Amino acid sequence: MRTKYQSFVITMQKIADVEHSIAVLNWDKEVNAPPNSSAVRARQIATLSGMAHELFTDDQLGLLLDELIKDASSLSPKQLKNVELTAKRFHKTKKLSKEFVERRSKATSSAYDAWIKARAANDFALYKDALKNIFEIKREEAKLLGWKEHAYDALLDEFEPDYTSAQLDTLFVEVKKELVAFAANIRTKQQVEDSFLYKFYPKDKQWSFGLDILKNMGYDFGTGRQDISTHPFTTSFGSSDVRVTTRVDEHNFGSMTWSCIHEGGHALYEQGFLEEEYGMPLSKAVSLGIHESQSRLWENNVGRSLPYWKAHYSKLQDTFPGNLKAIELNTFYKGINRIEPSLIRTESDEIHYHFHVLIRYEIEKALLEGTIEVDDLDKVWNEKYKAYLGIDVPDDNRGILQDIHWAFGLIGYFPTYSLGSFYAAQFFDQAKKDVPELVEQIKDGDNSKLLQWLREKIHVHGMFYSADELCKKITGEGLNLKYFMDYVREKYGKIYI
Repeated sequence: MRTKYQSFVITMQKIADVEHSIAVLNWDKEVNAPPNSSAVRARQIATLSGMAHELFTDDQLGLLLDELIKDASSLSPKQLKNVELTAKRFHKTKKLSKEFVERRSKATSSAYDAWIKARAANDFALYKDALKNIFEIKREEAKLLGWKEHAYDALLDEFEPDYTSAQLDTLFVEVKKELVAFAANIRTKQQVEDSFLYKFYPKDKQWSFGLDILKNMGYDFGTGRQDISTHPFTTSFGSSDVRVTTRVDEHNFGSMTWSCIHEGGHALYEQGFLEEEYGMPLSKAVSLGIHESQSRLWENNVGRSLPYWKAHYSKLQDTFPGNLKAIELNTFYKGINRIEPSLIRTESDEIHYHFHVLIRYEIEKALLEGTIEVDDLDKVWNEKYKAYLGIDVPDDNRGILQDIHWAFGLIGYFPTYSLGSFYAAQFFDQAKKDVPELVEQIKDGDNSKLLQWLREKIHVHGMFYSADELCKKITGEGLNLKYFMDYVREKYGKIYI
């Protein structure tokens, strides 16, 4: 006879099947779909989104969850956690109607299409109306979900549970205090050379090298693949099917390389979830900040480190001899870590990156408050880039149109990139303490011990611990910016002497 918990699992896995079907359609939309398929694809995704919402908000599931919680003594700690987290999400999702969910889905599909057209034309005006609709819907969503202090908190909770905009405000005050002075000091030093990164790097050779990088990280191509998309991303249909995308610029070696490493970090997290927990909270990331910690750890703490390139640089030189044979390893290492304000967030250095995030965070909050309007967004964007980074934005593609996130309705997402970088520094510091030979292994091209450490400390837990609990469990304390600042001071103090 089926137990109540088994009935719960069957229901949740059925919902996961529908949600992952939506993910497949979204992946195909960005990778393979013909240009004239957008209208029918939007309808299909909206229909499935409505179905998933109906299944998850069904009163019978609510009753089952109540019964399981009342009978908590019959459940293991993991089972109880699955039930409690699902109940929390159930009561939150109940606040949104099926009509709203389908309308939100159609709005994001339309906004994505508008963003693609605007990017092709390099014209923000083609995106404005669709983006206005997105923010109107997200304001409505925040109101339906409710909040205590700021509307932003209702949306942030989707990506960083239990974190608030007040905490972000406090964190970013500290970030500005630390990083503005640090970046200004670096600008007084002699700049490093990096022109060799912008020579001609053939697409096919970059692609092959990127695949090698992913394999070396431990990314399993038996349960994954890489494709090309306008904006790099990772998507998962369960731990046995986790896919990444990248983009290639033949005159910017770093564009694809660090996209591969970044998305590879995300994918390793997804591939590390326990398959037997499919559909359960314990097969999902605890927060986007923790998810980003995985990508940023691999991208920066490993992928931009000297030990990493001691293992891989000779192969890179052999792949692009005309560009790199005469470039010494130390010159290359300094070049890939050049600190200089830039226009594009995904190609920014480790220091100025957080100004890119801060700009987006401030804009999102202001749009939700109504203190700025979408019609003025390109102007506001350009003014903030001048104020924070001291650079002029030459066109919309290198400005307001560079990110896809708002088209997908991901309001409250951007701060997780900074949180992820700070978690990454703290985690990597602990990994080096727990595995004393870790740096030497990376220098030898062996990343297996690092991946094993991440699997055991982070991946297998899913959502069992909150982000704060997980950080304390791993490092003995909550998130602390000190680790990131210690890391960049040591690293760049040697690069910019």
